[in-house]
Amino acid sequence: MRRWLAGIGVVVAMVLAATGCGGGSSASSAGSKSTTTQNGDPSITAKPAGATPSESAQMICATEAQRDIAESLGVTPTQVTTPTWVDHVYSCTYEYPNGSFTMSVKEMDNLAQTKAYFDELGTKLGRQPGSIALGNAAYATTNGSMVVRKDFKVLLVDISKLPDQFGQPPQKRSDVALSAAAVLMSCWTGS
Repeated sequence: MRRWLAGIGVVVAMVLAATGCGGGSSASSAGSKSTTTQNGDPSITAKPAGATPSESAQMICATEAQRDIAESLGVTPTQVTTPTWVDHVYSCTYEYPNGSFTMSVKEMDNLAQTKAYFDELGTKLGRQPGSIALGNAAYATTNGSMVVRKDFKVLLVDISKLPDQFGQPPQKRSDVALSAAAVLMSCWTGS
């Protein structure tokens, strides 16, 4: 387990060094009011869930993310599905000839809701011991998927429909989840 966690640190460092952040989309959650995340850093603010997905949630399916994830994994998706926005969950699937993975962001109204959902996913999906230095908190699940809590949002990179080895060069699917999450977190703001 220690070797796996040490490997995660190396992968995160490599992904963050390799990815860049351009401008985000111009969409934002209209009418949202900023509030402090209560994580001890008053300079970090978060917005409660709105009627439309936030700019940071929309990043997971945006062209820039698709490009950065393709660069990180060494493969380009054949298709990224049209994003959906249901029950404050923004989601899309990256499809490849030999598998797919789904990324989703659940938006909440406050820190208590966010932590509760983050913990609920850990129970439902099987949270692995240890933590990962992404967002405000992160963990891997028993199948290698990645869950990241940032501000009032929870990102899930579900790699359950990928083969055991994926990408170019081939890597463990758990590393695919980590790479995708790290790419997104390198650019994710509280908006």
